[in-house]
Order: sequence, then structure tokens, then C-alpha cells
Amino acid sequence: FFLCVGARISLCLRLIPLASRSIMQVATTLSASLNVVLAVLFVGAVLKSQTTLGSPAIRAPTHKIVPVTPGMRMRAGPSNMHRNIQPKSTARLDFLEASPYYDQSGIPVNTHKNKAPLTAKVVSVERIVGPKATGETCNIVIDHEGKMPYWEGQSAGVIPPGIDPKRNKPYGVRLYSIASTRYGDMFDGKTMTLCVRRATYWDPELGREDPAKKGVCSNYLCDAKPGQEVALTGPSGKVMLMPEQNPETPIIMLATGTGIAPYRGFLRRLFVENTEASEKFKGLAWLFLGVANSDALLYDDDWKAIQEKYPDKFRYDVALSREQKNKSGGKMYIQDKVEEYGKEVFELMNLGAHIYFCGLKGMMPGVLGAMENVAKSQGVSWEETLETWKKNKQWHVEVY
Repeated sequence: FFLCVGARISLCLRLIPLASRSIMQVATTLSASLNVVLAVLFVGAVLKSQTTLGSPAIRAPTHKIVPVTPGMRMRAGPSNMHRNIQPKSTARLDFLEASPYYDQSGIPVNTHKNKAPLTAKVVSVERIVGPKATGETCNIVIDHEGKMPYWEGQSAGVIPPGIDPKRNKPYGVRLYSIASTRYGDMFDGKTMTLCVRRATYWDPELGREDPAKKGVCSNYLCDAKPGQEVALTGPSGKVMLMPEQNPETPIIMLATGTGIAPYRGFLRRLFVENTEASEKFKGLAWLFLGVANSDALLYDDDWKAIQEKYPDKFRYDVALSREQKNKSGGKMYIQDKVEEYGKEVFELMNLGAHIYFCGLKGMMPGVLGAMENVAKSQGVSWEETLETWKKNKQWHVEVY
């Protein structure tokens, strides 16, 4: 519009009779100047119109801003890379299975020996007990790069660095029950998890812990940093393998403290991973865990989650010696829980269940005594019953 007006003025000026050439030059100069001014005004008007139409206050948003909540954050560091990772329902895990999956003839044993251990690396070390727990227990994930395959229920050896002052020789192997399935916590078959309680000694005369008497290997592992190398041997053991050939077989698991380790592998295989073993399991898995107090419970949230999802296939009972009382008013130990449910335990065992014991060897006398009491209450011979269970390979013990 403005450009058209300028053109018409210029035309009119040219039609005016010219008295002299100088007047014509002045008019031409004024017309050109006016055209420039009007053009600038036009461009400015167009730009202002576009800016207004495209203003963020008017434009429909193309994305949604979501505030970050604490639950969405992940703590930095390798120790949390594997936390809460669950396999997708479509992620079938079968690359480490036997054929058929329950065939134990090819189970790996002593792939890495004491004189030629595997050099692995620590992925993470995480304290997994509360502030009021009796001692410190850590969940330790180790990367073996797939070079140390193992099965649920087996143990791994760890060789701590240094010289044993008592023998003036390098420290020997310490065995730890593996607390993960063969696929590891990252489901890639390249890691294993250990559940380790830091061993310390309280000197009553000193009134403090004596560092000279602390557990060498447990402290070495609990103090380890991500990336630190660790010497592994094994895997070893066949005593604690699951009876997968018959998926209807009930599994009864008794643990004190870190004796929970092999059962973590069992239960993740049966209820967490997408495997043929989990798909076909039709039995009952029953876990008894004995610790001092609630803060000392290990993987408690995991067991409760499984119990909520599979109430007909998983039972979970705890004995808290410093918080619960048995029927006699004394402290509640794991043998008291077993005796409390003794009738059901015996019924399951007589139906072919397998029972497992793992933890401090001091648990066995009390548990055996409790089961003998149950046998007597049912009018059966405990000695004959136990002999039958052992003969049928239903009895599995790994205590230390």
C-alpha cells in the first residue's frame, strides 16, 4: 500500500510543468526519499505482525514440562546401574540353559582353580541393612565378563590380597554362596552377586573393635570400590541345587543372616526372570529367615513383593530374635518358627519337598531339635524320618 502511494506522488510530480531543470531534480530527490521511508515502514509492520502471531504466549506447546521428583532420580555411580532392573516380559532368558533346562550333567564346577583364579572387577558395593542392624551386610556385584558361568546354589571363592601373618603365605580362598541367578542382576550372564557380612571382633577389654582380629576377606569385599579387581575361583558345590526336574516339588528354605544368599538366586529364577524354569514351576517356595531385628532383614522388600504377586506359590516367615517372642516367652529363633509350622513342614516333606539349610552352623542343633519335637508329637521316629529324607536327596545343608 505504502509503495503504491509513493509511486503515485512521484507520477504527479512529474506531470507538473517544469519551470526549470533544478525544480525537477529536487522533486525527484524528494520522491526517492519518500519511497525509502515508506518501504522501511512496510517491512517493520510485517515483522511486527509475524512476531505477534508466533509469540510463545499464543503458540500451542509442542512438549510437556514434567517436574523431576525424587523417585525419578538415580544416584550417580556404578553401584546403582543395576538397581531395580527387571526383565521385560518378552525378554526370554535361555542362553545359559541346559537342554533340557533341568539337566545337571553339564553343570560348571571349578572352572577357575586356586592357582589360576579369574581376575574379575567389582561393579558395586551397597550396604543393605538398616542403622539398627547387628553389623553391616553388603550386596556386592562382580563382573566376571561371562568367564565364570555358574548355577543357582553354587559358591564362589574369593582370594583376598596380602600375606597371612600366621602362615607367612598368601591368604587362602574364602567361599561365599552366590546370591544371584546364572544370568546375574543385569540379566546378561556376566555378573554375580555376593551377600557379605563384615566380620569384626569386639574386644571387651579394649572397649572397642580390634582391627587386628577383623575378617580379612569380608572387610576386603565390603570396602571394595567399583572397578577394583578381585580374584575369583570356582564355582563349586552341588549340594544346594534346585530340584527342577520335577516343577511341582515344594522348596523349603531356612536361612540365618547371609545364609539367604542361595535363596535369592532360587527365588529370582522362579519368580523374577522369564525362564522356562519359572514358567513351569508349580510348587510352593517357602522361606524362613532368622535375624536379630527388622533392620537386619535382607532383601525383605523383594520377598514381600513376590509374596504379594504370587501368594499361592510363595510363603515368607521371619524370626526376629530381639523383637519377637516364642511360645515359651523366650527369644524367637528360626527353630521356633519351624516348630510353629512343624506339621505343615512335615506334610510337605512327606509329599517329596526338598528342604535347604544355609547360614551359621550354630543354627542346626536348634533346628534339628525342633524337628525332632515335631516328629515326636506326630508319633513317628525322627531318626527314621531323617534317614528317609536324606536317602531321597530331600535334605540339603550348607552351613559354616
